[in-house]
Amino acid sequence: MSWQSYVDQHLMCEIEGQQGQHLSAAAIVGHDGSVWAKSSNFPELKANEVSDIMKDLDEPGHLAPTGLHLGGSKYMVIQGEPGAVIRGKKGPGGITIKKTGQALVLGIYEEPVTPGQCNMAVERLGDYLAEQGM
Repeated sequence: MSWQSYVDQHLMCEIEGQQGQHLSAAAIVGHDGSVWAKSSNFPELKANEVSDIMKDLDEPGHLAPTGLHLGGSKYMVIQGEPGAVIRGKKGPGGITIKKTGQALVLGIYEEPVTPGQCNMAVERLGDYLAEQGM
């Protein structure tokens, strides 16, 4: 399966039991910031944004004072799983980032999609990729 099909079929697909609802944007990005696959509307990443995310995963709390920036948008960092998951909130939407051995799985959502639905989609794929050695 190609990286793009993971994004299209597992992240941008319709949310289980919620007809017509799906994430706003999603991507799979290497730890070095290289984009492996993304939805057509995923924001353009700035180099320091991925390095800041990686630093927060290595040193939980790094992003809390400044917020998480992605494609120029700022998200308030909320609870996650230290070293594994970062969650952010921005107005009625937010972001979930799951770290695997080689990549970051990112999902962005807007209402009516809930934070829990985004978390489930992103973390489920991240867990699967991690189990595959990715």
